[in-house]
Order: sequence, then C-alpha cells, then structure tokens
Amino acid sequence: MITRDIKQQIDQFSRELRLPTFRREFESVAMDAAHDKLSYEDFLLRLMERELAVRVENRRKAQMRQAGFIQYKYLHDLNREELPEDAVAKLPLLERLDFIKTGQNIIFSGNPGTGKSHIATALGILACQQGYRVLFTTVPRLLTQLRESRSQRYLRTVENRFEKFDLVICDEFGYISFDKEGAELLFSHLSLRCGRKSTIITTNLSFDRWKEIFGDPVLTAAMVDRLTHKAYIVNMNGKSFRVKETRQMMEK
Repeated sequence: MITRDIKQQIDQFSRELRLPTFRREFESVAMDAAHDKLSYEDFLLRLMERELAVRVENRRKAQMRQAGFIQYKYLHDLNREELPEDAVAKLPLLERLDFIKTGQNIIFSGNPGTGKSHIATALGILACQQGYRVLFTTVPRLLTQLRESRSQRYLRTVENRFEKFDLVICDEFGYISFDKEGAELLFSHLSLRCGRKSTIITTNLSFDRWKEIFGDPVLTAAMVDRLTHKAYIVNMNGKSFRVKETRQMMEK
C-alpha cells in the first residue's frame, strides 16, 4: 500500500525530473508488478520502459510536425498497380531507407499526377517514424527562405541547419524558373548535402530541360552531375491519377 505522503513525494520528484509517464503510471505498474511477483529491479525496468516508449513516440510526433509536410500521405495508401513501371520496381528497395544511411539522393522525374509527391512524402514520413530528421519543402518556398535569410544576413545559420537534416525533400522542382541569384543560391544550398546527406527531388522536367529553369548551362550541368551521382533515378512518366479521378467523377 502506497501512503499518501509517498505518493506526494513521487509526484514532486517526478515533476522535478520531468518524468510524466512515470508519474501517471507508477501505481498501476506497481500493482501489476505485485500481481506478477516481480523483483524491485524488474518493476523499475518496466516503469522505465514505459517512460522511454512514450518519449520516443512523442519525439517522432514532434519530428513529423517539424518536417513541414503539406499533407500526410503514406505508402499503404498507394495503389501500386497504377504506378509507373519503374516506380513499382524500385519502391521495395527505397522503402527500406538504406539510401538515407548511405547519403544517396532520389530523383522522381515525370509528368504531373503520377505519384511523385505522394511517394516522396510517404518516404519522408516513414523516415520520421524511424527516427530520422526530415525536412519537406517546395523549391519555391525554399528559394524564398534563402533570399530572406541572405537579405537579413543569417544565410549561414540556415545553411548549417539545412546540412543537419538526414533527409530533405524538395518538391515541385521545375515549376518556376530562377534568376541568376536564385539559381546560385539553390545550387550552393543543395551542394552542401551531396555525398553526405540524402535529398529527394520531384520534378516534371527531364534533365535535358533543367537549363530552362537554371538559365546557365554550366550551372545546370554541375547541378545535374552532383545530384545524380550514385542517385536513384525513378522514371515517373505515366498516366495521371488526377486526370483519372476527375474523369471518374465526371462520369458519376
């Protein structure tokens, strides 16, 4: 029987030590331990396991929020039979997330509506769930952030933070063209990660058309060379899911 005085002390100490799960569950765990005739060491271990499990789960939820996903899209929501053939072949390998451990990039390239952003987001969410630090951004949003940080003179701070993410997902690459400053900022920023940390790019343009958005053919060649070195290139050309869904809606 736990006395009121002991309960108050446990409550006070657990608050000071920031052990909320310990505080909430020590009584129920103590009762279960008594029922199972556990030793004091086993009781303490069980209570610590619960505290750790909750902390790990809360950390993962925080990483999901901080990643900045526009939508939550998961791998189990994909209709793999309708994905482009190359995606069907490579997805089982990519979802193992070994590319993050080896610092390799992925480039999903193809026409709109074929699942590029969905797969990229789903891989990012899976990475968060496995404890990796992830950032999701669109290229236009990233460029705006870089321009603002340069004008306010904290570009290096942004670069340092950008380098530390285990995985960065740059969506909508190729939807807008860049001026010279924007192209140079994006090149230098993405180059920081090449060969060390993983980046996922989704684009509706083939590599031979990247010069249309960068303007400078030399810069374009350097960007393609760095991003594609030992990268997974996934051909996402195929039938648009959105067009199909719109057609089905109209038929109804």
